Amino acid sequence: MSYQTAKAAFAEWGVDTEAALARLATVPISMHCWQGDDVVGFEKQTGSSGGGIQATGNHPGRARTPEELRADLQFAYAMIPGRHRLNLHAMYMDTEETPDRDEIEYRHFEPWVDWAKAQGIGLDFNPTFFAHAKADDNLTLSHPDAGIRDFWIEHGKRTRDIAARIGLELGSACVNNIWVPDGYKDIPVDRMAARARLEASLDTMLAPAQEPAQMLDAVESKLFGIGVEACTVGSHEFYMGYAIRKGTLLCLDMGHFHPTENIADKLSAVALSLPQILLHVSRPMRWDSDHVILLNDDILAMAYELVSADLLHRTFIGLDFFDATISRTAAWVIGTRNMQKALLRALLAPWDRLRAAEDSLDFTARLTLTEEFRDLPFGEVWAEFCKRLDTPSGLTLISELDAYQASVAVRA
Repeated sequence: MSYQTAKAAFAEWGVDTEAALARLATVPISMHCWQGDDVVGFEKQTGSSGGGIQATGNHPGRARTPEELRADLQFAYAMIPGRHRLNLHAMYMDTEETPDRDEIEYRHFEPWVDWAKAQGIGLDFNPTFFAHAKADDNLTLSHPDAGIRDFWIEHGKRTRDIAARIGLELGSACVNNIWVPDGYKDIPVDRMAARARLEASLDTMLAPAQEPAQMLDAVESKLFGIGVEACTVGSHEFYMGYAIRKGTLLCLDMGHFHPTENIADKLSAVALSLPQILLHVSRPMRWDSDHVILLNDDILAMAYELVSADLLHRTFIGLDFFDATISRTAAWVIGTRNMQKALLRALLAPWDRLRAAEDSLDFTARLTLTEEFRDLPFGEVWAEFCKRLDTPSGLTLISELDAYQASVAVRA
């Protein structure tokens, strides 16, 4: 079947494939740097893993230097249609210096900005509140020790300054997302005190004004992690309230909720109280295990909600998975393309007919429409999107992924 035939098939349902392709081309996905090296980072000093974060596997080809990571990223971007972004963590500095986390400055990340300019992509940023001796208790901004809190507050302030400079240099607002691992392995006796300390630390950290056109603050919750099974200080309720009161973005990470919770259902609910949202898209298996995302029901439901509720222009979409059992570059490419495929499917849905059926309480028609339009030739429209943006698909894509993996497999 040709694209023209597929276009006509969708037109019978009142769907304009050209409009869908044009809209998809404007949606950037912020691809995460930490998939490329198993969340190791490039700090010269020795740290601990911590934070409940663990990448399993030892597939050959892990990036060992910023140069190798950037080469891998460039290859991945070439396999993904459209123009996208990179989500950079503070532990990925590119410098011969050895600054501690409370000493980092823009110059330690300037090579990343120069590279982003050359690639024509935007950058997002994250403070790194884990993998450090001062985070070994799984307490940072909520630590009872004021000295520990002050260390991490200063780290957070500096990341905001760095993010603002990145946004200024690239002419695109840099989303600076705050996630802390703080919590308790066993049942605490005073949750309120820990949450009050976290709130006060965040207030101090976010107090210096930044230009929104250059930097946007986001806060991210979590249900639990390794070592904080009993209580996570920064819960969803904590951060949702904080974001609404303080005017930050709220980050919804698909792996940070109970397995039975539907993240898609949360989007329209929080959007009524927040002007902008940040998404971290992953695939949890029974916990926050961050598998490469598939084109499955969870991803489709989220994409449908973004389009149906008209939230695409208010939502920053980032990825957050890391798998060391497979090719790391293939993981980036497959995951990012699946996010795009889900959005394209949502943009190709017959929303006028679906809404008309629902508004008239004709739930039979709604169900019939929902199931029947799944059979429309979506694959031909996706192939056309890749073709127009000079990106391989199908067997050609697989061949490109295999060839690149073979070229990096020699890395020790």
